[in-house]
Amino acid sequence: MSFFDETDEPQPAPRTRRPSGTGRRPPGDQQAIMVRRAVAGVAILVVVILMVLGIHSCQVNSRNSALKSYNNSVRSLILQSDATGKTLFTLLSAGNAASKEQNLQTQLFTTKNAAQSELNQAQGLSVPDQTKTAQDNFLLTLSLRHDGISDIAGKIQQALTKTTAQDAVRSIALDMQEFLASGVVYTVRTAPEIAAALHAAGIAVGGASGETIAPTTFLPDLAWLTPSYIAAKLGASLPTSSSGTCPSICGHAVNSASVGGVALSTGGGNTIPASPAPTLSVNFTNTGENTETNVTVQVVVTTSSGTTITAQTVVPTTKAGQTYTTQVTLPKAPPTGTAQVKVTVEKVPGETNLANNTLTFPVTFD
Repeated sequence: MSFFDETDEPQPAPRTRRPSGTGRRPPGDQQAIMVRRAVAGVAILVVVILMVLGIHSCQVNSRNSALKSYNNSVRSLILQSDATGKTLFTLLSAGNAASKEQNLQTQLFTTKNAAQSELNQAQGLSVPDQTKTAQDNFLLTLSLRHDGISDIAGKIQQALTKTTAQDAVRSIALDMQEFLASGVVYTVRTAPEIAAALHAAGIAVGGASGETIAPTTFLPDLAWLTPSYIAAKLGASLPTSSSGTCPSICGHAVNSASVGGVALSTGGGNTIPASPAPTLSVNFTNTGENTETNVTVQVVVTTSSGTTITAQTVVPTTKAGQTYTTQVTLPKAPPTGTAQVKVTVEKVPGETNLANNTLTFPVTFD
């Protein structure tokens, strides 16, 4: 072999170059990237939705918790207020007997302080926006009770003193009207407004697992609206006609009574719907020669089974010779069947002729 002869050596393979010009990825790679982006977008959307739902859930739970807490606070305070009322009427029923053991006025001021504490607590409640109106009415309820107790505490010594008893007892009767009004405000305003707020939030009310709306009973008997009843409970001595409270003719006469615009007859044939609880319109005249104040008009329903339902209202002022019409609503629907309805304008101080003070109507409730 000649020195100059070339040896066949393997040659390196030529390098393959990526086609230039477009710079695009293969279709398979581009599709994979789009899929990954879509998955990431969906994941982000899911996270956002979960965050929004979580925030909303927290807000709902917080709102519902606030509503339940408010209702629980109102329930606790109205029960405390009713207990204060029970103490008040226990003291008043003892009257002079309680006054001999301890100073009745001091005990009543202690009761007033309890009512003030309940009102202060109510004013400090955290109130959800949905119950703002209910709160206003709740404060009105407790304010009426506090003011009534405060006035009674201030008047009790006068009521127990013969020379000043008449005006003081009549003033206390007006305080009883405040107690009655407080119960009406709570029952027809506060309680339904709280229940409506709970229902609107999807919170169950009543039943085994629902929220409890507390009822209220402060005024134990409508008879407390009557000055003569209050005087009897207190053991107060009201002046008689000889003391100059009625120097001439005093008193009233019942003229008629009607229900729903239909006059009742004392001879019978009266049919009255039992439900809703009937309201009687009582027409009467001041047949005396004096202006009378705090005139009590009472309706007593006695059913054939012996059930008695009593209702009354107080007319602030009647003038001599003037005729008045007042409304008296029964506190509940009477049972169906026959009954007797007695309408009375109660005796005023110094009144001696009671022949015209009462009318009685046989009725049938259906």
